[in-house]
Amino acid sequence: MTAYYRPILQMFGPKPAGALALGWCWFDRVEVLQRGAPAKVTPAGDTPAEILATLTAKRADIAGLSMDTPRIMGILNVTPDSFSDGGLFNAPKAALAHALDMIGAGADIIDIGGESTRPGAQTVDNADEINRTAPVIAAIRAGSNVPISIDTRKADVALAALNAGATLVNDVAAMSYDAEMAAMTAKSGAPICLMHASGDPETMQNDPKYDNVLLDVYDFLAARVAEAEAAGIPRDLIVIDPGIGFGKTLEHNLTLLRGLSLFHGLGCPILLGASRKRFIGTIGQAPEARDRTAGSVAVALHGIAQGVQILRVHDTFETSQAMRLQLAMAGQR
Repeated sequence: MTAYYRPILQMFGPKPAGALALGWCWFDRVEVLQRGAPAKVTPAGDTPAEILATLTAKRADIAGLSMDTPRIMGILNVTPDSFSDGGLFNAPKAALAHALDMIGAGADIIDIGGESTRPGAQTVDNADEINRTAPVIAAIRAGSNVPISIDTRKADVALAALNAGATLVNDVAAMSYDAEMAAMTAKSGAPICLMHASGDPETMQNDPKYDNVLLDVYDFLAARVAEAEAAGIPRDLIVIDPGIGFGKTLEHNLTLLRGLSLFHGLGCPILLGASRKRFIGTIGQAPEARDRTAGSVAVALHGIAQGVQILRVHDTFETSQAMRLQLAMAGQR
């Protein structure tokens, strides 16, 4: 029976003798998980050496950014129908202005998407997606050296974005939608983020089910990382994302958030994209996405406490401010 090891991370208070470092966090205990068996907590020293080596290894830089501190990815949707900001920034001038505002507010990387992945969204023609994203990427690149991510499932859209100046491919389908994505990314030498989603945006929220959502998502991402490596993408160029809100119920999302530190076992930086998601509105009593800033920041801070390296957010200033305070209080300033 496969055993999974989740480091129980801490970032506040005195660090005990013998505690192991994981980024800006530390741990001296591990939760051992197995399908069909109760979880148990054991001393970190009882964990297999190869698991500890993976957990504690320094993560490679991604798109020129060190993963030794949390990074903020600002969301720029150049779409008419995204769930939170659709239609606000689909004009190139407005998109460029918003990107520059986010950079000034603390964004380390800008994530540009030309196809909505909200529940129920329909597929956008490839040419339309390129026309929405590539000119904006080129305009940002002309005035800034900030890393730029292209949020797409499609290889030709990603390639056009990379040619326009993007530096990271963010594939919400983890290379399963377009058979050319893996080979294109490997040839480009760009890093890629592999996200878990159950189904496509049109159908993903139609009664999603899992045997064990935390372990099922982990196994899916482990398989996709192996697929990327087989295609010639080094693990040092891979980011993983558990896909909060993509084919998950509220309870699925909470289970994944509680267990986030498990994903460090894949040896890749973790991206957390929970900003303004529906579950935040449900729990936080905010039906409108624009009113979910406080809840989104709360989830982002939880992610930092779980060692998450990249936070994908709409509210860059608020998240950056909260992050700086949390790191300062933890003695990481």
